Amino acid sequence: MPIDFTAIDFETANASSASACSVGLVKVRDGVVVDKVGWLIKPPAGHDAFLEWNTRIHGIVADDVIGAFEWEEQFDLIADFAGIDVFVAHNAGFDMGVIRAACHATGIHPPDWAYLCSLQVARKTYALDSYRLPMAAAAAGFTGFSHHDALADAEACAAIMTHAAAVHGADDLRQLAEASRVTMKRLTPLSGAAATLRA
Repeated sequence: MPIDFTAIDFETANASSASACSVGLVKVRDGVVVDKVGWLIKPPAGHDAFLEWNTRIHGIVADDVIGAFEWEEQFDLIADFAGIDVFVAHNAGFDMGVIRAACHATGIHPPDWAYLCSLQVARKTYALDSYRLPMAAAAAGFTGFSHHDALADAEACAAIMTHAAAVHGADDLRQLAEASRVTMKRLTPLSGAAATLRA
């Protein structure tokens, strides 16, 4: 199996994991980016307050998402883009937590997608002072992107994974996970109250 996956990144409106306000998706086939897309999301009711702290990070305000797809309207777009791909994300627990919490808030049962964390892979691949996305991406040769733009961050994540696969001599993501001693996990539905993770 070649280096195939979908990189994903979310930005959120506030501290609630359900408050997705933008997403970036990058499809990789045999180690090469073949498609990419990103869009704004109107967060679910009850999770839709835009806090100054979050807006300062990503620049998105409530007026920007007026008329944007709501979570339940756009979730199928994410699922169709990803298909059966393994998701990769930098600090994947956060991004998978967004899917889990936003689906929980809107009554959607998400697929049990497999996912791998590029932050954990980077820690096993590079010797850096910091493994934040800009530093890890720079180690992979991907620089000059707009950090906290969801699509740009997904592209940076994809660059880390393809470069790390080459460093480890891995032919697919499972080999990369084994070589870097990082566990590939699966998304499970959220039970109880929505989590409030923050990247």
